[in-house]
Amino acid sequence: MKQDAHKAELTARTAVRTEVITAADAGRRLDNVLMNLIKHAPKGLIYKLLRSGQVRVNSGRAKPDYRVIEGDRVRVPPVIPNSAERDTVPPSRLEQLRGAIVHEDAHLIVVNKPSGLACHGGTGLSYGVIEVMRALRPELTRLDLAHRLDRETSGCLVLTKDLGTLQAFHGALRERETCKQYVALLRGHVPDDLMRIDAHLNTRRNEHGERRAEVEEGGKAAATVVEQRRRYGANTLVRLRLETGRMHQIRAHARYIGHPIAGDREYGDAKFNREMKRHGLRRLFLHAERIAVTASTSSVDVVVPPGPDLEAVLESIERAAS
Repeated sequence: MKQDAHKAELTARTAVRTEVITAADAGRRLDNVLMNLIKHAPKGLIYKLLRSGQVRVNSGRAKPDYRVIEGDRVRVPPVIPNSAERDTVPPSRLEQLRGAIVHEDAHLIVVNKPSGLACHGGTGLSYGVIEVMRALRPELTRLDLAHRLDRETSGCLVLTKDLGTLQAFHGALRERETCKQYVALLRGHVPDDLMRIDAHLNTRRNEHGERRAEVEEGGKAAATVVEQRRRYGANTLVRLRLETGRMHQIRAHARYIGHPIAGDREYGDAKFNREMKRHGLRRLFLHAERIAVTASTSSVDVVVPPGPDLEAVLESIERAAS
């Protein structure tokens, strides 16, 4: 009986199926819907299935950003079984993320994302936080990223367990009813009267096809609030709060004001980075310290201080300056 059940499950996973969109998913992007329908699949695979036409909506091709409608019929192609996907995640990563959970309730999980781990798998990446967490919690019917952090940024990252909480969290983000606070080490002394950075941002691709945020008048509005600052030698540790959530916003804004973030290889200063490396910095000095949101299904206010690696860098700078 057990063998027959396993065979039936394997057949279901490797056979073409049609899913009908319900009212609960109406209005969501197709790629996000597929991330839930094809558990543990890297995002790169989702896009590959869409580009190749293996995923169809009402018998026609559809783009990743298509907003699904109630009653849409989505063709979901055969995929690698879930267990095989989980096997691609090293046990060390599973244990690392298990120990990184800093808050959990019936509706969401907050993890202290390690620097160097992407939020999701993609080009050249077989897994990210979402794949690892889904492998850790196979009993959950769904688990979604509520927002994202850059790969090199550490700190508070929210994952939701149900669609209602995901939608409520996104609504709070749109209405700016969340608090997203970061800690960053910037080159030089940030002026005491600089309380806010307002600079529109556009996203462009460089010669390597990588996305990059650029300050441009015609871009999207972006605002970063400077809440606290403390000097470490010739540099400044700042506490920043995002009023908007543009891609690479803090990194692009820091570069724009002439005080790039330590360890930032894309937006930073190579000479400054070499100096910080002598103090033991091996990563981007940007940490999502606090996430606070009040949503209809769940409220959370979590603070996670920077890790020992970043604290050791500050101590080294202070010793050198004394």
